[in-house]
Amino acid sequence: MATPTTGEATAFLSQYLGKTLRVHTNDTRIFVGHMKCTDKDCNIILSSTYEYRPPSHSIMAAAQQQPKTEMEFSSRYVGLVVVPGEYVVKIEMEEYAG
Repeated sequence: MATPTTGEATAFLSQYLGKTLRVHTNDTRIFVGHMKCTDKDCNIILSSTYEYRPPSHSIMAAAQQQPKTEMEFSSRYVGLVVVPGEYVVKIEMEEYAG
């Protein structure tokens, strides 16, 4: 697979500016916000962002003892954030049925 040129990469990323993205990090957090920009190090800047965290391991272990226990992610509003590119494992674009 050929490496994209800077122009091709810029054109590809431009389509996501202003879109709502879900950015998954290697520590299991998920950031959901509007993409503002990125840089050569793949850092991603999101605005109006919420951070979601899975339950702790001790809570999950206790829940496994109970049948049909649903575990919810905790969330908090974090506003404008920079997600370092080195921690990004997956990026998804939110799509809404309209």
